[in-house]
Amino acid sequence: MKTLTVSEFRAAIAAQKVDREDIAFICPRCATVQSARSLIAAGAGVDFDSVERYLGFSCIGRFTGAGSARTKPDGAPCNWTLGGLFQLHELEVVTEDGKAHPHFEVATPEQARTIIEAADNV
Repeated sequence: MKTLTVSEFRAAIAAQKVDREDIAFICPRCATVQSARSLIAAGAGVDFDSVERYLGFSCIGRFTGAGSARTKPDGAPCNWTLGGLFQLHELEVVTEDGKAHPHFEVATPEQARTIIEAADNV
């Protein structure tokens, strides 16, 4: 299990150097890279504020009717959420009080830019 402090988590996000709508995370089950913009496009909400609670916690497939995660990621979203019975995640963000919070992994800056470029080409 990888752990990050809140400061380390924020630094990883800042390293993406993207607008807040494009901050990207990787679903631990299907490995799709997704952002607030992806969640909005999937129908999870109308703006950043309305999808922020899902960002890095629920896969975009939850909002598009996708099925469960496959045995091996195939590039398609799934319906995974970290709020379910099984806590299959690889990252926890540890707050100053020592409490660990499950989270999707932060995408690399390159991965974040790749989904921006893909959205621009649609």
